[in-house]
Amino acid sequence: MPGRLQDKVAIVTGASSGIGRAIALAYSAEGAKVVCADLRPESRDDASSSELLATTHDIIISSGGSAIFVPADLGEAEDVARVVAKAVEEFGRLDVMVNNAGIGIPDKPKPVWEVSPQDWDKTQHINSKGVFLGIKYASAQMLKQDPLPSGDRGWIINTASILGLVGATWGAAYCASKGLVVNLTRAAALDCAPHRVHVNAIAPGYTESKMTEAIFENPEREKELEKAHPFRGLGRPEDLAKVCVFLASEDAQWVTGVTIPVDGGYTAR
Repeated sequence: MPGRLQDKVAIVTGASSGIGRAIALAYSAEGAKVVCADLRPESRDDASSSELLATTHDIIISSGGSAIFVPADLGEAEDVARVVAKAVEEFGRLDVMVNNAGIGIPDKPKPVWEVSPQDWDKTQHINSKGVFLGIKYASAQMLKQDPLPSGDRGWIINTASILGLVGATWGAAYCASKGLVVNLTRAAALDCAPHRVHVNAIAPGYTESKMTEAIFENPEREKELEKAHPFRGLGRPEDLAKVCVFLASEDAQWVTGVTIPVDGGYTAR
């Protein structure tokens, strides 16, 4: 039985580990051809299993899927344009763009008056500019292509955060960068809607990954965060991947311009 994303060509940025890896693997399992883009192919997760020692694209290929890896700094225009061009060169088109690459709140966060301009710029470089560039170059390519039988030309999915919807102490740069993603998603969706290109976002809650590892080193802090989620726990990368499959499928044919919290009820309070 064909998968929900059968033969679609998808770029997933930040695909080497964490949420990006889970999305790439889920897309392949649903029949997509996957372009994995990241600074390097190796996972940032702890290499405690043979799967984590393998790269995302190698896992896909060994499972019978189609995938390539393209090294890129996703905050640089030339790199993002090259990733899109490589997808088209390898697979003939681009159907899905997942702008997932990003950085989290620093291990030693600071109040806003202590945030340096350099730290601010570093966060915006990938979390904000990177998403803009992904939307820019992916949508331009999608507009060149004939629509699929459904009438759609493409699906763009951005990784925002619950901290783009609500504030957090000592997280000014990160909250600002993810808030930009939420509103950029709305604006880009309006630009792209007449051309049947969907633009949506997911807003992960606190999720178990290498990016959030430092937060959970304090057992008391981890318990506090678990209680903050009405489902009483922390999310897994696979929880986000399931929603990204939906947003890249024909099941989301009448969905654009929205940010879906995948947060165990965190933002419902």
